[in-house]
Amino acid sequence: MIKYFLFLSSLLSSCANCLAQYAPAAGKIGSTALNKDSAIFINWAAGCTIYRGWKNIAEKDSGFASIGDSASVIGKAGENGVLSLGDSGIALCRFTKPITNGPGFDFAVFENTFDDRYLELAFVEVSSDGRRFFRFSSSSLTDTGTQTGPFDYTEPENINNLAGKYRYGYGTPFDLDELPDYKDLNKNQILYVRIVDVVGSINSKYASLDTAFRKINDPWPTPFPSSGFDLDAIGIIHELNTTTILDLENPILVKGPNPLKSEDYLSIHFEKTFNSIVKIYDSRGQLIHEMESYKSEELIDGEFLPKGFFYIQISANTNHFIYKGFRL
Repeated sequence: MIKYFLFLSSLLSSCANCLAQYAPAAGKIGSTALNKDSAIFINWAAGCTIYRGWKNIAEKDSGFASIGDSASVIGKAGENGVLSLGDSGIALCRFTKPITNGPGFDFAVFENTFDDRYLELAFVEVSSDGRRFFRFSSSSLTDTGTQTGPFDYTEPENINNLAGKYRYGYGTPFDLDELPDYKDLNKNQILYVRIVDVVGSINSKYASLDTAFRKINDPWPTPFPSSGFDLDAIGIIHELNTTTILDLENPILVKGPNPLKSEDYLSIHFEKTFNSIVKIYDSRGQLIHEMESYKSEELIDGEFLPKGFFYIQISANTNHFIYKGFRL
């Protein structure tokens, strides 16, 4: 009987990772992938300092990754090429206006992978002073019994809060609310985003670890000029002068269940009643519905909202507010 319970305990423990799945690939229900053409992006990275990593960190005489330069990261995703970081390489990105902590996701990181399952990953860190950086908590549930080869696949459902989770054209989003309230971090004034390549080796000498100290297994070695994480762009959703619910001239409040069902309603309350534009986007950034409002309250029927993640962009006077929701 004791052996039975030990076996059952071991089985349940081994299955825990099976149950702890994260958001799926771009285009699937529940995905958090954001399309580069989505109107929720109001700005892009304006500068980048590069610290190249090796083509193969285990053979340092192989040299450094060499594809792309600082200009490759500037501007919209898909327009200026990519920057290959190499094993443990770093890209330190700057912005014309600080990223700020708004409702929902605040920025997204774009990679250029050609397939939903060929994933090259990177850690994401932020700083409000350029000296102290704070890393987003990350999870990798990919099996580490066998090394993922240079051209092998990784399931996106096993990855959370690592850049590179989604294919070309779709950004991995990050929400500053997920970071603890560190003494030396002003989440309302992020001046820098630092991208750090994950060394996907399962060799303990070189391995990168997630927040739970698990090895992160991704394609390795990749001894090519394009080695490591290929940074395409960083898209900004909220920047410092982007108005939020707290500082609008025309304060806006969205009320309703989140997640909601088709029979539920969202109500949008406007403190003042001048012309406002309401746009609804699905998780891929496609415009689903647009309307003008001259009233102090608008009701949105859950039946008209797309399933999965959706975004409501509200423009009132010269101000903008973005609400993120999920419909079951």
